Amino acid sequence: MAGDASDFRILITGECGQVGEALKRTLAPLGELYAPTLEDLDLTDTQATRRAVREFRPRWVVNAAAYTAVDKAESEPELTFALNATAPEVLAEEAKKIGAAMVHYSTDYVFDGAKETAYVECDPTGPLNVYGQSKLAGEMAMSASGIAHLTFRTSWVYGSTGNNFLRTILRLAREREHLRIVGDQRGAPTWSYDLARLTAHAITQIEGVAAHHQCSLQEAGLAVSGLYHASGAGETTWYGFAAQAIAELHAIEPDARLATVEAISTSEYPTAAKRPLNSLLDCTKLAEVFGWRMMEWRQSLTMVLGELTR
Repeated sequence: MAGDASDFRILITGECGQVGEALKRTLAPLGELYAPTLEDLDLTDTQATRRAVREFRPRWVVNAAAYTAVDKAESEPELTFALNATAPEVLAEEAKKIGAAMVHYSTDYVFDGAKETAYVECDPTGPLNVYGQSKLAGEMAMSASGIAHLTFRTSWVYGSTGNNFLRTILRLAREREHLRIVGDQRGAPTWSYDLARLTAHAITQIEGVAAHHQCSLQEAGLAVSGLYHASGAGETTWYGFAAQAIAELHAIEPDARLATVEAISTSEYPTAAKRPLNSLLDCTKLAEVFGWRMMEWRQSLTMVLGELTR
């Protein structure tokens, strides 16, 4: 690690989101954190964003902020692109000027879902909705910036905090008798805390290389810069995720009256934004470069349910 903790500053955006909350826990041991709230920093204000980086002068910028309301994004494309494409571009520009490195998060929704097997990083993209298009634009901005950066593509993020599929399903399972859940979209749920742990691991590893070789952070970071798939291990569907969660909740609370679950097709559950049928991401590159394997989704689900039912 370069310098002591007082010299090691990390700017975290999206501090109130699932990943942002987890990042504050995993990155705190590395140095001084600046995690502005939405009131403190409006990322759609480019001048305010530039000023935040210039004044705090972080060694790392970890951008967990995003517009994630997938269906609402269809009617708010300008705001979606402002947060998901322009903001990371501005952050990267300013970070590069001071020699900082950056971590950014993207999504399985950059793909069209037509591939039969899991996607690798170099597969052609083809987002089906505004959200996916904006996140792809953010990826491209990061790549074009020339900054030392890591872009982690992930999928189906959930955790014990924030708004997510799991917490919604558990609430509805207590309120209703029967749930109909899409069963023909394949993917892998990803625990927000596991993604945050990966981030701390990758930063520590790059810093270790910089210290060992006595080179700059940019030199160490550029050697491994680029896209990495980082989603939970294994495979399921939204129906499979919901059914497993409810089954485990019932095992924890055997006397609880919980909803039954039925699998339906995507066509039976129309949404404003079209979703890919295949969201599986191949995380081999992540294991090869950083020696990191994401948690199997059932294992992380059990841990999150443990947090939620304590």
